Amino acid sequence: MKYTIDTISHQSQESTLATNKVLRNTYSLLSMTLMFSALTAGASMALNLPHPGIILTLVGYFGLLFLTAKYRDSGLGLAFVFALTGFMGYTLGPILNAYMGLANGAQIVTTAMAGTGAIFLGLSGYALTSRKDFSFMGGFLVTGILVAFLAGLGAWVFEVPGLSLAVSAMFILLMSGLILYETSNIIHGGETNYIMATVSLYVSIFNLFTSLLHLLGFMSGDE
Repeated sequence: MKYTIDTISHQSQESTLATNKVLRNTYSLLSMTLMFSALTAGASMALNLPHPGIILTLVGYFGLLFLTAKYRDSGLGLAFVFALTGFMGYTLGPILNAYMGLANGAQIVTTAMAGTGAIFLGLSGYALTSRKDFSFMGGFLVTGILVAFLAGLGAWVFEVPGLSLAVSAMFILLMSGLILYETSNIIHGGETNYIMATVSLYVSIFNLFTSLLHLLGFMSGDE
């Protein structure tokens, strides 16, 4: 009996150490990718580069996402993570330039950044301290993100501002849920690959920020 208890205790300690390692690596890589993305966004803004358009953006995003997932267990996976986040930073540059050109654009961008940071830190902190299992949200999030993505494409194709605003509001809720889900997934051992965990959290932060930008721009009356 004592051997069994000791074995279980040892396995539990190993599991906890592995989880802590994934969590530590995830947040370290997330910090680096956010800084790299900010640098590429700043370069894109300074050079006044044009936005590549929705088609090239989607091709670049899904292509790099596929390569990241394919090589997630090798060094190439890290390279593709930075390629993906750098590319997304580049696409963000022209969007930020457009907002900065508005009368209160700097305030909108700053508020969106502060709101994104507060939401991410608050939800991550809650998931880490409460240690609640949010795995039940998985199916809802996949369905919701797919519906919101298709609705966003519809709003772009048919130029429906009201639908576009609704999609932004949906993405704020969905990305908040994804932050809770992914953080919980790491804590409870559901996600053991820190590269994919980083991508998931980065995408949540990126979409949360751009959605807040859109809503704040509309509420300010500048869109």
